[in-house]
Amino acid sequence: MKLSLKFKIISLFIILLVVILLGLIKGSVKLSLSDLLLNENRDILYLRLSRIFLAILTGAGLAVSGIALQAILRNPLAEPYLLGTSSGAGLGAVLAIIIGLQSIYLPLAAFLGAALTIILVYNLARQGNKVPVQSLILSGVIVSITLSGIVVFLISFSGNEALHGVMWWLWGSLQVYDFKLLFIISFLVILGILLIFIFSQDLNAISIGEEEATHLGINTETIKKILFFTTSFITAGLVCICGIIGFVGLIIPHIMRFIFGANHRILIPTTCLAGAIFMILCDMFSRALFSPLEIPIGVITAIIGTPVFIILLKMKQKIK
Repeated sequence: MKLSLKFKIISLFIILLVVILLGLIKGSVKLSLSDLLLNENRDILYLRLSRIFLAILTGAGLAVSGIALQAILRNPLAEPYLLGTSSGAGLGAVLAIIIGLQSIYLPLAAFLGAALTIILVYNLARQGNKVPVQSLILSGVIVSITLSGIVVFLISFSGNEALHGVMWWLWGSLQVYDFKLLFIISFLVILGILLIFIFSQDLNAISIGEEEATHLGINTETIKKILFFTTSFITAGLVCICGIIGFVGLIIPHIMRFIFGANHRILIPTTCLAGAIFMILCDMFSRALFSPLEIPIGVITAIIGTPVFIILLKMKQKIK
């Protein structure tokens, strides 16, 4: 490993540690580390640690899913919500409230909605044993728009206050309400990231071109299917626990590709670190900007992500 590459990776680890410390002491109430360790503040410490853990999990999962989708779809604008999982999760949550299910079942309904959407998009795009990239993207966009329209329609014509409140949840929140659910989703996301990393060399070949990858002996259709379902279920799991948090899976892969290059064996682990850093910072801002009010974290990621993406776009245009 080159010295400059080692320095960049070590720098990411140091930044992550610093950001974790900041995430612990900053929030709606500013507390020093010594104050956090006091018995009367123990609950605040556990609350902030759980939020930081979920931020790391969410940042890493969404960012790595973005990398995988951009490679298999060969589309730089591909991101985890492109294929309709967020809309499916939203519809699942809304329907759960309409039929009167308790709030404890909301994450399960959101996950089932996302999972069924994944199956629908896949079957719409499939042509025999193949899943053409353009068909997959178009199917995802069409299903996403349709389900989003249904969600807006149901909320607009409902007098249910809980239904209007679900919109806040859908914009993203890292508040942990169920540690058992957090454990299950953590297992799902970590397993998914490891699986994507196993296929990192195949992603290198596919991102160059499917014909070239096939000549190298890679079964591109099988790998695309595996990674499509892996990224979709990572996204579905994260949406059911923390709502919809956009831009992470779009801008973080682009930034890391700009810094570290296109080798997925290096790109995937460094993107995990960068995604975690970004999410902890965004969560910190969401809690501290208008304290004691908390801004949905999806709003923060959109506000930060939009100008960052425009800057990256302009930089690439200048390079060309």
